[in-house]
Amino acid sequence: MITSERFEVFCETLYPEEQGFLAEMEKYAYENDVPIIRPAARRYLRWLLATIKPGRILELGTAIGFSAILMGQAAPEATIVTIENYDKRIIKAKENIAAAGMSDRITLLEGDAAGLLEEMEGSFDLVFVDAAKAQYETYLKLLMPLVHRGSVILCDNVLARDSGSIIDSRYAVERRDRTIHERMRKFLKDVTSDSRFVTDLSMAGDGLFSITISQ
Repeated sequence: MITSERFEVFCETLYPEEQGFLAEMEKYAYENDVPIIRPAARRYLRWLLATIKPGRILELGTAIGFSAILMGQAAPEATIVTIENYDKRIIKAKENIAAAGMSDRITLLEGDAAGLLEEMEGSFDLVFVDAAKAQYETYLKLLMPLVHRGSVILCDNVLARDSGSIIDSRYAVERRDRTIHERMRKFLKDVTSDSRFVTDLSMAGDGLFSITISQ
């Protein structure tokens, strides 16, 4: 059987490493223990952007701005709204967005994603969710007025490998991680059985869950 680890190693021989400013950001993230999307997730995201060609993108979980800038590069015609709640990362993200020359296309909103979503208006073609994992179900409910038929909501880290894989029994994960484990499993089951969505679960990165609005 081909394991995800072997597959990822093979893919590394096919795809180049990040270049330019993204490479600098990646180095900073690894040196400062800042979570950014993994290479496999980046490849999927770039492919998705090239496929659906979104005009408006929403991101939950800016961190230092790595994925927002990646999306800005991969979708040069798109405008991006990104949300972050952690003060120190907000400062760095603003610096990075400015350094990348994307301050006119990327708008960073400061605050709790759930609260900000309740106040937002308009419609987005792509939503990239990379925020608090236990809140994914809440985020989806709040996102529904902000998307349209054909919009894609892409959720990262749904397999939660770093804290015990979602595919394992709840008793196989640390007690402190069981609440997230249970909520994520419920989220995945509820969404995959909802007729409003066409979904796909991928092992890319730390688990990518793609939700296309079909109704």
